[in-house]
Amino acid sequence: QVQLVESGGGLVQAGGSLRLSCAASGSIFSTNVMGWYRQAPGKQRELVADITSGGSTNYADSVKGRFTISRDNAKNTVYLQMNSLKPEDTAVYYCNYRPTSYSRGYWGQGTQVTVSS
Repeated sequence: QVQLVESGGGLVQAGGSLRLSCAASGSIFSTNVMGWYRQAPGKQRELVADITSGGSTNYADSVKGRFTISRDNAKNTVYLQMNSLKPEDTAVYYCNYRPTSYSRGYWGQGTQVTVSS
């Protein structure tokens, strides 16, 4: 089992910044993918960004150039630096951890990000 603990959400004005953190604990595989997804009211959950244990990153087009994903493998922690936030970034953000040999991963409890206009 793997537990994910997220932190860093909150309320910010448009143009502002937030940094999300997610720490994984439990049975951690050395090769894995950690990422952030988000779900806005009435919409499907979507990938925001993910990063492999080797450091390869992947971003949704809507956040490229504004968000940066990074990780600290020694701490099994992934970060999401969100700059130039827009009201449309408002959502619950979920951390995901998946061993690369697995087809499904583990989810955090979610953290609310609200961007006011």
